[in-house]
Amino acid sequence: MSKKQYEVLNWASLFLEKNNRERRVADLLLQHHLGVNRTQYFAQMREDIPREVIERFQEDIMNHVETGVPVQHLIGYEEFYGRKFFVNNHVLIPRQETEELVQRIISQTAKDIPVTIVDVGTGSGIIATTLALEIPHATVYATDISQEALRTAERNANNLQARVTFLQGDFLAPVIAEQIQADMVVSNPPYISEAERPELSDTVVNFDPELALFAKDNGLAAYKQIVKQLHHVMKPGGLVAFEIGYLQGEDVKQIINEEFPYVTVTVEKDMNGKDRMVFATGF
Repeated sequence: MSKKQYEVLNWASLFLEKNNRERRVADLLLQHHLGVNRTQYFAQMREDIPREVIERFQEDIMNHVETGVPVQHLIGYEEFYGRKFFVNNHVLIPRQETEELVQRIISQTAKDIPVTIVDVGTGSGIIATTLALEIPHATVYATDISQEALRTAERNANNLQARVTFLQGDFLAPVIAEQIQADMVVSNPPYISEAERPELSDTVVNFDPELALFAKDNGLAAYKQIVKQLHHVMKPGGLVAFEIGYLQGEDVKQIINEEFPYVTVTVEKDMNGKDRMVFATGF
C-alpha cells in the first residue's frame, strides 16, 4: 500500500529526531529517492509514493540511524557553491565553512589578471574546481597525498568541466618538484588534534578519512609544514588562505609570522562568529 509523501517524511523526521539524528536527513534522502528537484519535491507533498521507493528510503534511514553513515555517502554527492560534487569515504564531505573561505578568495581576486592558484590537500577537489570555474583566468593546481582522493577530485573536475592540474604528493612537495610559482596558495588541511577525537560525531570520525581530519602537534602540524614549504613557491605579493579550527587563529598567525615576519596576517570569522580563516598577504 502506497503512502503520501508527507506521511513518509513525517515518520522519518520523527524517527531521526528520536534517535538523535538530524531531521533534515529525511528531506535530503527522500528527494534523492524520488529523483526530483527541490521545487518538485515540495510541490508534491500530497502525492502517493510507490511502495518500492518507500522501502529503499526506509532502508537508508535505518542505515543512517544505526551506523551514522553520512547522508552524502548514501546519495553519493554534496552540494558546494551551487554545484554537486561526488563524495565517498576517501574524501572529506564539503562543509559550509569551506564555502565561506572560497567566497572570500573569489571576492578578493581580480577578474582580469592571470593568476596561478594552488589548492593544498584538495580532497574531493571542491576548492580547486570551484576556483577554476569562478575565476576563468586562473591556472589551478591541486595536490593530495591520497591517490584515491585525487581520483575523486579528478572525477569532479571532469564532470563540471573545470581545468585543474592534479599532482600527487605531500602538501606542496609536488608543486616544488614541478617548480611551479603561485600567486595564491589555499588549503583546508587536517587540523583536528587527537585529543578532540571523542568530541566528534560517529558520522565524521567513522566515515571521513583520518588523514584528512587529524594532525599532530595539537592539530597544527600541517600548517607548520605548508608554511615552511611556501618559501619555494610564493610569488612576490602573493596570498595564502587557510581554513582553521576555531581555536587556532593566533597559533596559525604566529606560525606564518615566524617564517615570514614581514607579511600581513589576519584572522577572520565565519558566519557563526568563530575564527575560521587566516589570510596572509604581502609575500
